[in-house]
Amino acid sequence: MRIGVFSDVHANLEALLAVREAFRYEAVQKLYCLGDVVGYGANPNECADIVKSMAEITILGNHDAAVAGSMDYSYYYEAARQVLDAHAAQLSKQNIKWLRALPYKERLKEIGVLLCHGSPVRTEEFDYVFTPEQAEECLAIYDTLENLTLIGHSHLCKVFALSRTAVIELPPKSFRLERDYRYIVSVGSVGQPRDYDNRASYTIYDSETREFEFKRIEYDIELAAQRIFDSALERNFGHRLFIGV
Repeated sequence: MRIGVFSDVHANLEALLAVREAFRYEAVQKLYCLGDVVGYGANPNECADIVKSMAEITILGNHDAAVAGSMDYSYYYEAARQVLDAHAAQLSKQNIKWLRALPYKERLKEIGVLLCHGSPVRTEEFDYVFTPEQAEECLAIYDTLENLTLIGHSHLCKVFALSRTAVIELPPKSFRLERDYRYIVSVGSVGQPRDYDNRASYTIYDSETREFEFKRIEYDIELAAQRIFDSALERNFGHRLFIGV
């Protein structure tokens, strides 16, 4: 099966539309979203509606949980709290209900894939995995991992190959899974990349060939940023789109 996986839309309508269009040319059978549909951007309802129509399964992200009232976000910095409050007020009742029902993880057993937002060790705590040391925590649950664990959350493209005793970080580029390893791959962000590449990120996995591909696509950053500038949201959420950080 050939699947498309994306994450961290963060209410960036222009980026999401670009990724949706790109997937139309990728011959994927199913699409999956790894969470954080909302937060930071100017179009939470529109993005929620589109992701609902696109994705076979959407995983709960920390921003989704915060907006849906499923977690305490009082410790977030002020600008992030303000946008979450704003999105909670803007979202339709149907979209709030949808967010509340999203799962913390999902196993696609038929193709050996585990979907999470953050670390698979404690999915409800949304821990990050973007360093080898963080990935090493997953060695404790090695036997419960699928061949491929796909995560978001960090907004970075990362690849970690796990044996039973060690972690190897690989370059974040397309690769083929080897049978002697289990992999944790961070798929990057659609709506707010943080690797100094401002293009929207999305990924493709072919379970028959075991090939994993990182993809990037340009989108109308100026319009996405202007929507933020025209709102009451923190302007820096728009500025950072231009530099991808």
